[in-house]
Amino acid sequence: MTRLPDRGRVDRGAPLKFTFEGRELTGFRGDTLASALLANGIHQVATSIKYGRPRGIFAAGVEDATALVQVEEPFPEPMLSATTVELLDGLVARGLPGQGRLAAEPDPARYDAKHVHCDVLVVGAGPAGLAAAREAEGRVLLVDDQPEPGGSRLGTGEPIDAVPEGVRHLSRTTAFGVYDDGFVLALERRTDHLGAAPERISRQRVWRIRAKKIVLATGAHERPVVFPGNDRPGILLAGAARTYLHRYGVLAGQRAVVFTTNDSAYAAAFDLADAGAEIAVIADARRTVPAHLADAAAARGIEVRPGHGVLGTAGGDRITSAVIAELAAAQGDRFACDLLLVSGGWNPAVHLFSQARGALRFAPELGAYVPDGDLPDVRIVGAAAGDGLPAAEILWQVPAPESAVDTRFVDLQRDATVSDVLRATGAGLRSPEHVKRYTTIGTAHEQGKTSGLLAAGITAEALGTDLATQRPTTYRPPYTSVPFAALAGRNRGELLDPARVTALHPWHVAHGAEFENVGQWKRPWYYPRAGEDRETAVLRECRAARTGVALMDGSTLGKIDVQGPDAPAFLDLLYTNLMSSLKVGRIRYGVLCGVDGMVIDDGTVIRVAEDRFLVTTTTGNAAMVLEWMEEWLQTEWPHLRVFATSVTEHWATIPLVGPRSRAVLAKVAPGLDVTTEAFGFMTWRDTEVAGITARVCRISFSGELAYEINVPSWSGIPLWEALLEAGAEYGITPYGTETMHVLRAEKGYPIIGQETDATVTPQDLGMSWAVSKKKPDFLGKRSFTRAENLRPDRKQLVGLLPEDPAVLLPEGSQLIETGHVPEPPVRMLGHVTSSYRSAALGRTFALALVRSGRERVGQTLYVPVGDAVVPVTVTESVLFDKEGARRDG
Repeated sequence: MTRLPDRGRVDRGAPLKFTFEGRELTGFRGDTLASALLANGIHQVATSIKYGRPRGIFAAGVEDATALVQVEEPFPEPMLSATTVELLDGLVARGLPGQGRLAAEPDPARYDAKHVHCDVLVVGAGPAGLAAAREAEGRVLLVDDQPEPGGSRLGTGEPIDAVPEGVRHLSRTTAFGVYDDGFVLALERRTDHLGAAPERISRQRVWRIRAKKIVLATGAHERPVVFPGNDRPGILLAGAARTYLHRYGVLAGQRAVVFTTNDSAYAAAFDLADAGAEIAVIADARRTVPAHLADAAAARGIEVRPGHGVLGTAGGDRITSAVIAELAAAQGDRFACDLLLVSGGWNPAVHLFSQARGALRFAPELGAYVPDGDLPDVRIVGAAAGDGLPAAEILWQVPAPESAVDTRFVDLQRDATVSDVLRATGAGLRSPEHVKRYTTIGTAHEQGKTSGLLAAGITAEALGTDLATQRPTTYRPPYTSVPFAALAGRNRGELLDPARVTALHPWHVAHGAEFENVGQWKRPWYYPRAGEDRETAVLRECRAARTGVALMDGSTLGKIDVQGPDAPAFLDLLYTNLMSSLKVGRIRYGVLCGVDGMVIDDGTVIRVAEDRFLVTTTTGNAAMVLEWMEEWLQTEWPHLRVFATSVTEHWATIPLVGPRSRAVLAKVAPGLDVTTEAFGFMTWRDTEVAGITARVCRISFSGELAYEINVPSWSGIPLWEALLEAGAEYGITPYGTETMHVLRAEKGYPIIGQETDATVTPQDLGMSWAVSKKKPDFLGKRSFTRAENLRPDRKQLVGLLPEDPAVLLPEGSQLIETGHVPEPPVRMLGHVTSSYRSAALGRTFALALVRSGRERVGQTLYVPVGDAVVPVTVTESVLFDKEGARRDG
């Protein structure tokens, strides 16, 4: 054990049991997994991904590049840094041999997101951040990634100030992205340190912060120096060893060698020496060591060698010795050690500042990039701005002879070496961004926090350039790794793409409906009876609708309430036909086109009052049509006094279809005159149906006598059951979407999105009658005169009858002119858009978009299906009741 009894901030009254690589170990509340492993004498944590070399704990925070672990309990998670995993009772983890393992079972934890607004956001609760929070006015939010405030002082043993009164403090919260207009994203680890999360409390939360002013007090990361064998377990950043001592009471080694280019490593060496460690030697790359440091080292009996560095190391699962030599020498002295502390200087943590588009400049006295002035609403303070950091000798790598196996690692996680960088520059790459991608340096989980500047410096040396004249690699969010589960929040499982159900859904489930997904809606597809497959059930439902009476749940139909003094003029501009002339109490079919004249949706327009209309849309396009309306109202026609509101969920809609539908409706709506003379096609009436206030519309998407009955959603099931009871004597049958498709296709009614794509006009669908020749303007009008839209060989909607009435054509199949498939290129005439088996026709049929389709009626074309070619006869798109005699019963 290397835990000191009189050091650290861990709670020794709260011991925690954990398991690593099958060994049961003990730590304390306040430990990280890394500090607990070091306290138990464990340095090797993983093996490198490319070469399988032993790798240990290198740092004490998010900048660590080597201590990757796989957590198995409380839930399997790969690629976690032991330096950021808070120890908890019952934790089970193992080292990472290359790659990790994703969990096979669903994550039981909750994740969520929250919005917060503030006047000042301070990122970082170190000395500079606490001072900034103290000086700030208004609503101040302080976020910090540690469990307690203090920042760098948590690792130095210096006194720590409290969070100022009135400041909202989010601990364990990492700001990982800064965006425009003061928008910041931060990840809070709410219950990771507790193990099993309390019920209904999220494990992690993404904070979406809007701040008027931002103060970045993000500190700095110590950087290493590259030398042969610099990747062995037991090699730590000097500041990390000091942190393990003061924060966790862990002495990382008994005999240490220190290699530095600046003053800061001396504090670590002295603190470890005062705690009982032997400091074998301090190798200082500088030719001159400050006198006060040399005196303090001498007082402790520590040898200091100016102008020296590490030329090599030895050891297996832990370092056993280091070779110290003059920087220009080829040989040196070997010192036995179990710990090597390295400090090549400090890099200000400018990541968030750079994300906010702050400019950076190279500071040669630090050997690092620092902010080049503040931004209008973003200020950077403390070590993040370069303030208080020690000057450092610029040393990216120790000069070393080439060897067959290069162990001078620039990126410890990617196993990328100096040789990799030199290969990149040798291939002609000069930009740091290109070198990064060639070598993969800085692309792993630590995102170049320790390796990025080393790679840039070694590249500059190889090319003979100056970092002061080069732009650093651009920092991008996220600053640290963010779990996908946290980004998804509650939008996962069913909430990822919410399943929408109608008010009638429980009845459908209880009566065995099979469902299909239409947009986000779960719609009854068909209602199989015992022993029926889908085809049999659909044919039965179709017969009921054509010969008796049937009903379906049409509640998913998009419904938009459009009202205002200018509503008639607005709808005239949207639709291809005239809507302002529609009388109250009547209904009109309409087509919506884009500015290019291509059909984007269709539906009905019901005039409720002089200044109010109810517009229906297809199920899948309801949201799009509402957005389309809002786009024009807000950007092009803001002068129009119109309000559009979705009311889809307000209404339960039940189409009652078939020759017997009038009789059934008459039984449940005694106050409604259902005769054709009193209640004509494309009109509506408000009445009571089964004692429920309802709006009944004479609309038919089947070609049969039909009524669409609309009631408030909560009355959907009572109405449905009342209709079933009233129609029992007529054999009333529920039908689903598949039957609906068959019925409408027999009548040649197109489904937008199935019979259309982004290239089909109303004229192509045979709907020239729906395009007004009187209106001065509407969306798409001008496009209808384009030469492209007037071509005689445009694809047009037609019907197809296979020569063999039993053959069902696959939807999407192509049509050709020959009875065999010719050699490529093959001239395709069009494709099958819908294909069904029809009870009414006693055969199969299809709809298709075919070039010059209406001119080809009566011709034989061919459809390749597998190895065969199926002959088909082109017909008009309406294949059943062409005269429309069945519409009125």
